Amino acid sequence: MSYILAIDQGTTSTRAIVFDGALSVVSDAQEEFAQHFPQSGWVEHDPEDLWTTTLATCRGAIERAGINASQLAGIGITNQRETVIVWDRKTGDPIHNAIVWQDRRTAAMCSDLRAAGHEPMITERTGLLLDPYFSGTKLKWILDHVEGARARAARGELLFGTVDCFLIWRLTGGASHATDATNAARTMLYDIRKGRWSQTICDVFDIPMQMLPEVKDCAADFGMTEADLFGISIPIHGVAGDQQAATVGQACFEPGMLKSTYGTGCFALLNTGDTPVMSKNRLLTTIAYQLDGKPTYALEGSIFVAGAVVQWLRDGLQIISDATETQALAEQADPHQNVVLVPAFVGLGAPYWNPECRGAVFGLTRGSGPAEIAKAALESVGFQTRDLLEAMAADWQKDGVQPTLRVDGGMSASDWAMQFLSDIIAAPVDRPKIHETTALGVAWLAGMHAGVYPEQDEFAATWARETQFKPQMDDAQRNAKYAIWQKAVRATLSF
Repeated sequence: MSYILAIDQGTTSTRAIVFDGALSVVSDAQEEFAQHFPQSGWVEHDPEDLWTTTLATCRGAIERAGINASQLAGIGITNQRETVIVWDRKTGDPIHNAIVWQDRRTAAMCSDLRAAGHEPMITERTGLLLDPYFSGTKLKWILDHVEGARARAARGELLFGTVDCFLIWRLTGGASHATDATNAARTMLYDIRKGRWSQTICDVFDIPMQMLPEVKDCAADFGMTEADLFGISIPIHGVAGDQQAATVGQACFEPGMLKSTYGTGCFALLNTGDTPVMSKNRLLTTIAYQLDGKPTYALEGSIFVAGAVVQWLRDGLQIISDATETQALAEQADPHQNVVLVPAFVGLGAPYWNPECRGAVFGLTRGSGPAEIAKAALESVGFQTRDLLEAMAADWQKDGVQPTLRVDGGMSASDWAMQFLSDIIAAPVDRPKIHETTALGVAWLAGMHAGVYPEQDEFAATWARETQFKPQMDDAQRNAKYAIWQKAVRATLSF
């Protein structure tokens, strides 16, 4: 029993990866699923798609590994965070589509709550800002808009969960209604200092607390899968939200260590140790991971659109047919043009937190074409990352942020994008040998709890760098380009 199965349930696809006893990838399986956009700014998933793709990819990865499910010592789950599902306690049937983290339908609700003076209390307890991004207002929306939902919730008939929680419930046949501290910390309902759900915030949102799951450590016993799913019951031993799992996978265990993940969005986390640091620059205070009942905190900057801007080039503008073409296009761009793309397709996240603004392109000329727009798209990710790092440096004065940024996620595979990132932040960028850091992190959590993998220090020592990108741009050019970006953001925010 030296294998671990990691489930990585993301925003656009579900993956399952089998790791061996040496934490090496043995096999994987991946399936995309449909995105639903009922109205402008609304984003939904069918919860059944999340479940069926999870089941199919798990079975596929086990089969491709050439192993029997009895050889699995445990399962780890990492997931898109903040996405909300509400389901019937008896039948397991969802009462509404999952409302995805990108969804902005509760912007007006957040404004009303802010006007009523609730944000300081919510921020103090949860470390989060009043924004549609988080789960709390999405859950309130479902209770307010699905007929009979609030009454059913009050009678204890409905359960709430983030995606990890829903999958645990389904995998265990309803025996376990649980989540971990990192996912709970993203709901805007969880007191990250006291380590419990906040009755006060639930009262403000009119959310019955019996809907909420039990909160556990990231490495814990989350229940046993039903035997008929994989031919044998398998323990679920590790859970972490995707960005926290990547932080673990990047071995950012020391205060001051920093990682940035480039998936659909971009999320930078800075380990701040055992003390929550409240941001003065509109960053989030959150839980990086929790082991043995002890939370380790982080400052987080969340960018809503990173890899999604490349998807837009492919699916929206149709100027590429595959994401890998973006780098070649960017290399062909006219270096004398200053085309800037602010990808505020669903508003801007940290440090601006404006859900109402929308994307814009500046600096177009008659000579601007697909190459210039592709270059601007890749550069937008570097610019947004610099926004986050400057805010973090201002907030974290204690020992300073370590200068090297560890990166992962699909977009980190682009040498061009990572070189520009290093140039614009004026710091080295380290890409690890194992690119699957999110799945690796949760696999380690599950395997460590199962006794298959080493403890924290020994695991950290196994982290290895594949490539380091070093700044090549001079200060004058770097600062001039960033000043143009800031001007474009100000114009976008004011439109």
